[in-house]
Amino acid sequence: MSVKLGIAPIAWSNDDMPELGGETSLEQCLDEASQAGFIGIESGGKFPKTSKELLPKLNNYNLNLCSGWYGGNLRQNSTNEEKQLIRGQLDLFKDCNAPCIVFAEVSGSIQGDPNRKLSTRPQMDNEEWDSFCNKLSEMGKFLEGEGMPLAYHHHMGTVIETHEDTIRLLENTDDSVKLTLDTGHMLFAQGNSKKILEDFSSRIIHIHCKDIRKNVLDNSLENDLSFRGAFLDGAFTVPGDGCIDYKPLFDILKVKNYSGWLVVEAEQDPAKANPFKYAKIGYKYLTETLKASNIEIFKN
Repeated sequence: MSVKLGIAPIAWSNDDMPELGGETSLEQCLDEASQAGFIGIESGGKFPKTSKELLPKLNNYNLNLCSGWYGGNLRQNSTNEEKQLIRGQLDLFKDCNAPCIVFAEVSGSIQGDPNRKLSTRPQMDNEEWDSFCNKLSEMGKFLEGEGMPLAYHHHMGTVIETHEDTIRLLENTDDSVKLTLDTGHMLFAQGNSKKILEDFSSRIIHIHCKDIRKNVLDNSLENDLSFRGAFLDGAFTVPGDGCIDYKPLFDILKVKNYSGWLVVEAEQDPAKANPFKYAKIGYKYLTETLKASNIEIFKN
């Protein structure tokens, strides 16, 4: 088995807050991601929306498209409407040979609202849970049939946030619905990534390696900050700069023969946390820790 190391562009340019890294070019992002050692990058707002434009840029920096975020609205839309809305990104990802689509339900999300405390995030009653899981299963089957698996992302400020939410979703959806495990979001929600890995390894096809600064997390939880307030305070960072020990997680990946992508993702203010510097910190920590767990790293 071997894993592939990728990174998300959110450290260079933040799609939810365009003023963060707004002046940073896509070319700088791609160049520094490649220089840091990564062979893949997820999509972002500055990326071209056609493979004719995107693939040459990725090839110039010896990078692969290793997935990207899609914000779904299944709580409001029919599955047929959602299939039409996802089509452009689906075709782009297929053309670029991405491994999956990172899908998250954003209806009612408070993740971008600086005035909404995390405790006010949206919730679903039992009836809506059933409806949502049925719709998500249909989307999972559809995307599986297209050769582009749905990898659901649990996320702070959304209807699928906690450890319990994640388990409920996996236990009530079709096996075609896979999981993006995000270590930072799981810890922020006071969940246990190790337990999720142990119990649902067959559903996990993508992993976001996001670390947490514990003192900032503790303050965010104690004072019930908004999600935006927490990340602007520096809640998130790269592996090797936070409180998460990835060795026990990677030991499980070794046993479970995980061979997907590990993607460094840490939304930070680039004016405070130089993206290239932190990309190198994350890459160094992952390579050293994977070696300690006897996991090979795939090279282009």
